[in-house]
Amino acid sequence: MAPISKECDFLVIGGGSGGLACARRASGQWGAKTIAVESNRLGGTCVNVGCVPKKVTWNAAAIAETLHEAAAYGFNIKETGPFDFKTFKHKRDDYVKRLNGIYERNLEKDHVEYLHGRAHLLNKNEVEVVLDNGSKETIRAKKILLATGGHPNIPNTPGAELGITSDGFFDLETLPERVALVGAGYIAVEMAGMFHHLGSETHLFIRHETFLRTFDPMIQETIVKEYERQGLHIHRNSSQSKIEKKDDKWMIMHYTDKSSPNGSTLDIDCLLWAIGRSPEVEDLGLDKAGVDQDQKGHIIADDYQNTNIENIYSLGDVCGKIELTPVAIAAGRQLANRLFGGPEFKNAKLDYTNIPSVLFAHPEVGSIGMTEQEARDTFGD
Repeated sequence: MAPISKECDFLVIGGGSGGLACARRASGQWGAKTIAVESNRLGGTCVNVGCVPKKVTWNAAAIAETLHEAAAYGFNIKETGPFDFKTFKHKRDDYVKRLNGIYERNLEKDHVEYLHGRAHLLNKNEVEVVLDNGSKETIRAKKILLATGGHPNIPNTPGAELGITSDGFFDLETLPERVALVGAGYIAVEMAGMFHHLGSETHLFIRHETFLRTFDPMIQETIVKEYERQGLHIHRNSSQSKIEKKDDKWMIMHYTDKSSPNGSTLDIDCLLWAIGRSPEVEDLGLDKAGVDQDQKGHIIADDYQNTNIENIYSLGDVCGKIELTPVAIAAGRQLANRLFGGPEFKNAKLDYTNIPSVLFAHPEVGSIGMTEQEARDTFGD
C-alpha cells in the first residue's frame, strides 16, 4: 500500500453543487481541514451539462417562441437571418467556463484544498487519488463524503452508440434538422421543447400514452396536448429495434409505435437518449469500504446522509433520492453543520418533504407536495 501523502478532517469526493457546498461550509465556516476531489469540471452536472446551460438554452427557445408569436400582438419584427446556433453555443460555453473559475476561486477563498483527479476508496478512512499526470496521492481522512453524482444511460439497442445523451446535447455545434428524443422524463420533455422552438423538426418517443408519469395526470395531459398543438411529433407506446447509419449526416431509426405497430423508420440527423441516469460509482471502491448500495447501484444514505459506515456520508444524485441541485446544496450545508458545527447542530438535517420542482418545458410547470394519486393512497378518497 502506498504511504499516506495527505491527511485531513474531511475528504469530499465529487465537485458538484452538493459536495462543494458541504466542503466550503465545513472549511470556511467551521474550520475543518478539507480536501475536495473532482475528476471532471467543477460544478458537476448542473453547472456543466445540466441546469445552467439548459436554462440558457431554454431562454433562447423562449425568445424564439416569443418572436414567433409577436405579430399576433401587433409587433412587426423582421428577422434578417436564421438563428445562429453556433455563436449561441460558444457564448453558452464561455458562460459555463466562467462559472467553473468562480467555483475554483470559492474553494480557495474558503481554504479547501482542491485535487483534480479520480478517487477511489481503499478502506473506510483512506482514499487513493489518481491525478491528471498519472501520479497518485493517498489521503487519510477522519470523515469522507461521497457526492459523485450520476451519468446518463444508453440502451442496448443495436446502433445506440450513434446517438447522444443529455451530456452530448451541449456539445452540438449545429442545430439538427430532424431530431428524435427517446424518453418520457423531464430531460426528454425539456430538450424536446427547446429543439422544437429553436427550429428542429422534433420527434419524441415515449413508452406509454403520456410523458412525465411521476407528475399529476393533469400536468401530463396538459403538456402532452400543448406539445402536440405546437407541432411536436409524439410517438406513443413506442420502442426502438435498431439504429443504422445512412451517411455522414443521417441515420435511420427503426421503431414501432401506436400508429405503426408493425414497424416504421425515420431518417434523423440527431438522436438523443433520455432514458434515465445511473449513479457514478463504477470505480469508487465502495466494496473496499463496505458501503451498501441499493439494487440500482445508488449509495444508501439516511435522512442525515449517513451510510452504513460510521464515518462515510453521501448525498446528491449518487443517492438517487431527490435529484435536484438546491436539494444537494441544502443537504451538504446541513451535513457540514452537523459534523463540524458543534452541539447545537447535532440534529441538523434537510427536511426532504414538500420539496418543489420546476420543469422547463414550453410552458413551464411547477409542482410541490403529493400528486393526486399519492394523496388518495395516503388519505383515501
